[in-house]
Amino acid sequence: MDVSIVIPLLDEDESLRELHAWIVRVFDKWQKSFEIVFIDDGSKDNSWNVIKELQSSHSNIKGIKFARNYGKSAALNEGFKVTEGKVVITMDADLQDSPEEIPELYDMIINDGYHIVSGWKKKRFDPISKTIPTKIYNGVTGWLTNVKLHDMNCGLKAYRGDVVKNIEVYGEMHRYIPVIAKWGGYDKIGEKVVQHQARKYGKTKFGLSRFIYGFLDLFSIMFMGKFGKRPMHFFGTIGTILSFIGFCILLYLSISKILFSTFEIASRPLFYLGILSIIIGVQLFIAGFLAELITRNATERNEYSVAERI
Repeated sequence: MDVSIVIPLLDEDESLRELHAWIVRVFDKWQKSFEIVFIDDGSKDNSWNVIKELQSSHSNIKGIKFARNYGKSAALNEGFKVTEGKVVITMDADLQDSPEEIPELYDMIINDGYHIVSGWKKKRFDPISKTIPTKIYNGVTGWLTNVKLHDMNCGLKAYRGDVVKNIEVYGEMHRYIPVIAKWGGYDKIGEKVVQHQARKYGKTKFGLSRFIYGFLDLFSIMFMGKFGKRPMHFFGTIGTILSFIGFCILLYLSISKILFSTFEIASRPLFYLGILSIIIGVQLFIAGFLAELITRNATERNEYSVAERI
């Protein structure tokens, strides 16, 4: 199988037939084998019936239906599990992503050696309430993760087949798949300017809550990427520093009391700061120790992304 196209969707019954026909036209001209994986993320409209109708007449269509809405990350994660293509393409079902981009994305993966190629909708047709938060989000994400993409959250992306088999996406982590992949060793990440279509049917699923949750997930990814398998390095380091600061404060007060005896140690605010630093430091150290025990006993403690076997 040359290409697997993973399409998560929520209430997009009006666009599915048109999107499928568009994809078929592209591949008829291109002459590559392909499959389409539709993931219905708990739609309340007729989307699942449309998918079943398309699947009944096209054997290269797979469908997954969630019992309720779990979010785009869960949909992508389930879709990735059943893909068989050498290259995996993700795109939205709202006709804003053009299937005409697929051949060039495929070529960048196969011939140029990229692990991931992310689309960049340089000219957008979204309202300003979406474009401005997106620019802020992309700037902050690039600065914190050193993954420099103009449009991190673009739904149109291409992946080498083994990449999607070695990453797990959950929560709102779909926005940060390039970051997750980079932490897994897939650091050849490219970008391609793609055409953005104006929304034809339905309404956007974007909301300010996603913008807020997105940044919280970013910090989660950064922590897990650096300290997920060695939490003691994080908690233990901070705990040791705080405990040392507290010890130095108390040592200073003790020496001052012995040499000068002009004050009561317990009357100094610095005394309580020193005690607080030691208590918090010890607690963080213990938290790191417990997290290390949990990590070492986890079933996935030795799961790593394997790039190649011979």
